[in-house]
Amino acid sequence: MSKNHLNYAKYEPPRCWVGDAHKIIYPTREEAELAAKVAEYDHGASSLSVYKCEYGDHWHLSST
Repeated sequence: MSKNHLNYAKYEPPRCWVGDAHKIIYPTREEAELAAKVAEYDHGASSLSVYKCEYGDHWHLSST
């Protein structure tokens, strides 16, 4: 019987530089909107919005 070897490495989401910030990339608007809702629920982060990145074909969260 073989043992399962699991790798519990820390997950690092893909990011890109926007100005001086290294922001998480969301491939679709829907995924970014869901992440904003999760952040609101988990961390009490209110008023998060999403925007299309000017440097690539992906989305980011914004607090303004």
